[in-house]
Amino acid sequence: MVKEIIFLAILISWSFATPNDTLIVRLKDIDPTILQDVRYATPNNFTGKILYKNKEIYLRYAVACSLKKVNDYLKEEYGYRLVVFDGYRPLSVQKIMWEIFPNSDYVANPAKGSKHNRGASVDVSIVDKNGQPLDMGTEYDAFRKEAKAYYKNLPKNALKNRKILQEAMTKFGFKVMTSEWWHFDYKDWERFNIIDYIPNEN
Repeated sequence: MVKEIIFLAILISWSFATPNDTLIVRLKDIDPTILQDVRYATPNNFTGKILYKNKEIYLRYAVACSLKKVNDYLKEEYGYRLVVFDGYRPLSVQKIMWEIFPNSDYVANPAKGSKHNRGASVDVSIVDKNGQPLDMGTEYDAFRKEAKAYYKNLPKNALKNRKILQEAMTKFGFKVMTSEWWHFDYKDWERFNIIDYIPNEN
């Protein structure tokens, strides 16, 4: 009986100590030092439209915690930080993107859904200690061959920066999308359902 009580107490303590890793959370609540440049909350994106009312990045808890590890690693090893352009994306927004640019090399068909719609993908880059973006060879959302993750005909510095980003993200459970150097999927993305959660405006 005593053993059962102790085991129950441990389970209860775990439930309070660790949030469910499938919860959608604000990234800044996990790591406020990660920069956020939420492009789809501005017209500065491939659609030219404001698609998000909220200017916060949201992710599944497990994904956000792994991203924090990436950021901590970059700070310690290089004095760099992550900047995040996009995270969780409502399915309704995915449909708008597909209507504007129905090319599955760059925009997931909403009929199948995107890993962004699961809160399991991030669009990221790196900034230096002064907050200046590192050269990655192309700008974010550049839908052309130079944006492919393993494209080689780029300046040496851009190739070096891409390698730093890819190695850091891979080290903590992310995989780069071959057609976009900035897009990374979390290793356990299949655990998360596609949802159409609309965060409150802020």
